Amino acid sequence: MKTVFSSLVIAFSMYSKIPMPRVEWTEENRKYAICFFPLVGLVTGGLCYVWFLICGHLQAGTLLFSAGMAAIPLFLTGGIHVDGFMDTMDAMHSYLPREEKLRILKDSHIGAFSVICLLGYYLTYLGWISELRSERAVLCFCLGFLLSRILSGLSIVYLPGAKKEGLLYAFSSTAHKKTVRLVLFLLLGVCVLGMVLVSPLAGSLTVAGNLAVFGWYRYDSKKEFGGITGDLAGWFLLCAEWVSAMVPAVIALL
Repeated sequence: MKTVFSSLVIAFSMYSKIPMPRVEWTEENRKYAICFFPLVGLVTGGLCYVWFLICGHLQAGTLLFSAGMAAIPLFLTGGIHVDGFMDTMDAMHSYLPREEKLRILKDSHIGAFSVICLLGYYLTYLGWISELRSERAVLCFCLGFLLSRILSGLSIVYLPGAKKEGLLYAFSSTAHKKTVRLVLFLLLGVCVLGMVLVSPLAGSLTVAGNLAVFGWYRYDSKKEFGGITGDLAGWFLLCAEWVSAMVPAVIALL
């Protein structure tokens, strides 16, 4: 039981800015951490839904609503996934050999392409969020934070890593894979069912969109980098969250 609690604390300490008790980051304490990674997404989606209710009560404008919905996951996670997205954009747009791309991922400097891509990402992301006008659409969007992290967790225990170092390798190599896979598939089933019950059309298409992004992530990471890394996982999460905003928004516009 102590190991399970420690894994929960480590997951939230690593992937969120929520204050947590101090625990030792031993291999034993990390082995179930990936099981709890999706709960960070559940908290994120919950806070976004609360913001939706607050904005409705205050009759807030579209810009304030959209900015808050985009800011909550950014500040709750401390930007860890945004950092991975930016590093990945610099590496992908370098068009250099694989070894050089992996080196760019580790480079702490910001390149022009990362800024350009991030600007384009948030401009379109805010646009999609601004069209989430119904409670069902917002709930579908909020559950997307849970779905993306479930799929990210599955990638850690199923997809090959590009290198045998870094935080992603540390979590993957010490994970109790049988338990992690079972928990994540159970969560996946519950999440998919919840999204479909909330909105059969938007929920089904959002799940399909996330799976398509996952397939792209699997293919591109292996082709361009030889496997996944922590930065690529961050890139995948942001792309999946973009799709979870885009699909309900497009359906709302039809």
